[in-house]
Amino acid sequence: QVQLVESGGGLVQAGGSLRLSCAASGSIFSFNIMGWYRQAPGKQRELVAAISSGAGTNYADSLKGRFTISRDNAKNTVYLQMNSLTPEDTAVYYCAADFRATWAPSSYWGQGTQVTVSS
Repeated sequence: QVQLVESGGGLVQAGGSLRLSCAASGSIFSFNIMGWYRQAPGKQRELVAAISSGAGTNYADSLKGRFTISRDNAKNTVYLQMNSLTPEDTAVYYCAADFRATWAPSSYWGQGTQVTVSS
C-alpha cells in the first residue's frame, strides 16, 4: 500500500522559514514526479512545485525564489524549503506523487500538513 506522509508544518511568524518533508512508503518503484500543492480555506488548490526523478523542477511563478523543492530518491522523500513566509502562504500543504511524467502529479496524495504564518 502506497502512503505519503507529510511533516514539518506548524506556526511561524512572517519572514520565517519552514521545511516540509514527504516520505513515501510501500512502493516498489520510485515515483517519476513528486510535488507539493497547497489549499487555503475558500481557495482553489494550487500547485506549488514539482520535481522529477532526474531533478528537473517546475515552480509556480509567484513562489519561485522563495520556495525550493528537492528530493532524495534513495529515501523516497521530497522536501519543500519555504523562506520569507507571509500570511498569504497559510494553507494546508499536500504532497502528491505520480509514476507518470506529468508536472501535475495526482496519482497519490498525502493527508496534508498545516502551515500557518502569523503577521
